[in-house]
Amino acid sequence: MDRTPTAALLRDRKISKEVAKPMTVYIWDMDETLILLKSLLDGTYAGAFNGLKDRRKGIEIGKLWENHILQVCDDHFYYEEIEDYNEPFLDALSEYDDGRDLSKYNFNDGFGFPYDDWNKRKLAYRHRSIAEKYSQGLCKILDQQTVKLWNDLYSLTDSYTDGWLSSGHALLEQTLGKTSLPSNYLLSSDPTTRSITSNYQNINVLVTSGSLIPSLAKCLLYRLDDVIAANNVYSSWEVGKLRCFSWIKERFGGPNVRFCVIGDGTEECEAAQAMRWPFIKIDLRPSSPCRFPGLTMKVVQSYTDVMYGSPDVEVEETE
Repeated sequence: MDRTPTAALLRDRKISKEVAKPMTVYIWDMDETLILLKSLLDGTYAGAFNGLKDRRKGIEIGKLWENHILQVCDDHFYYEEIEDYNEPFLDALSEYDDGRDLSKYNFNDGFGFPYDDWNKRKLAYRHRSIAEKYSQGLCKILDQQTVKLWNDLYSLTDSYTDGWLSSGHALLEQTLGKTSLPSNYLLSSDPTTRSITSNYQNINVLVTSGSLIPSLAKCLLYRLDDVIAANNVYSSWEVGKLRCFSWIKERFGGPNVRFCVIGDGTEECEAAQAMRWPFIKIDLRPSSPCRFPGLTMKVVQSYTDVMYGSPDVEVEETE
């Protein structure tokens, strides 16, 4: 009998190995982790270099970022209207959204107090509009002059911080992990488990202590929108990080799912400990391996392997 594996059998074995791999949900803090803003404005970042960095230049860069963030929030994300109505994530009011076509909707609809069901529907419309703009990217929203100013500021910041922004983005790309599964291969019909439709093995989620809308604007401005989806951005402003972590576990958790938290603060550290998830603490100091540039996929995997064990899976071959 010919025991040479057929193409179909080899394909099935390959898929079996991919399915057996655990999915990792990486939960990121934003400020002073993926981006630098507060530490630029108060001089903390420059101070970590013992006089080797120009503190005033860092403050000027931080102020320019503040202006860009406010401009996007106010001009494109309805922030002046909805600032006092922070929700923990964009889909929080989806039950109030009737799916109305918003292409010709007049957003001068009197949104505001009282915060009743009708106004929650108006806010849900705004959230859906923001999600659509997020998916388009800033280059489709901003004029050419503003795009140039934004690109120049990003380059200036990346140079001043020795590549903090670009190296952080590169690691986010690596954490997603490519899979060789067919792009339309559905791993599970259960919405709480993994479906691979974009050739990525893992998921990046953002949990920030800032309010939701400015955090989404930051994601766009700091070029994180291609590695963190809009519906994977959570604001812990009112509910706390532990509650957000619990929602994330409910949403993505399963027998073959691992979690890893990366941030710089005590709140996410304590929440990760409560969930029994590994925590990687980001440190601004140039001597730290857990900063950008510096933190590598090898280091990240070592933290998850300590908690969960090695992810290597051998699939038994059948004759």
